[in-house]
Amino acid sequence: MNNKHTFYIGILGVSLFVISSIIGGFLIENYSLTRQLISETYAIDTEYGLVLRSLGYIPSGILLTVFSFLGFKKLPQSKLTKIGFYGIGVFYGIATVIVGFFPCDSGCNKLFIDPSISQIIHNITGLLTYIFVPISILLIGIGLKKSSIYNRLSTLGITFGIISILFVYLLFSDTNSEYIGLYQRIIEVIFIIWIITCAIAIKKQKL
Repeated sequence: MNNKHTFYIGILGVSLFVISSIIGGFLIENYSLTRQLISETYAIDTEYGLVLRSLGYIPSGILLTVFSFLGFKKLPQSKLTKIGFYGIGVFYGIATVIVGFFPCDSGCNKLFIDPSISQIIHNITGLLTYIFVPISILLIGIGLKKSSIYNRLSTLGITFGIISILFVYLLFSDTNSEYIGLYQRIIEVIFIIWIITCAIAIKKQKL
């Protein structure tokens, strides 16, 4: 698969995720972007949850997985970049597919009272995502440091990795915070910007 196709796969993957997140929020009355999690827009009891998962999040996760598994081959290769891209593929791409098949309970059951199996799988998957994706981005940034051509991309990877780790700490330090939705969205925006940045770098790469 050529670089342009890889670029479009990455862009389409993040586009589906972003569009689903935005539409999901509009479909729920009085939904708060700062106080409520993205998962609440497609929870098990939401009217359009199945549609959002089937046409948005699950296809998005598949595309992001494909992009990540192809991506490391299109940039200067090293053990760190390979681990990083595969980390994003597994813990962001495949994880997005998993949470699509296993949505959270009503309101995402933040107090974790008598959770369903779906909620447990959803929570574990989300936890792994927010632990390993920032680390994966950081590893890619460090792995690209040896390449003078991708010095800027390396710096962005290291910066995005560190910033996302800080916001993940804020996200999990107080799960009842009135800004939990904001923290999550900042983390997701960082992930998305990083994927778009990598996709653009891959498109520009001449092989």
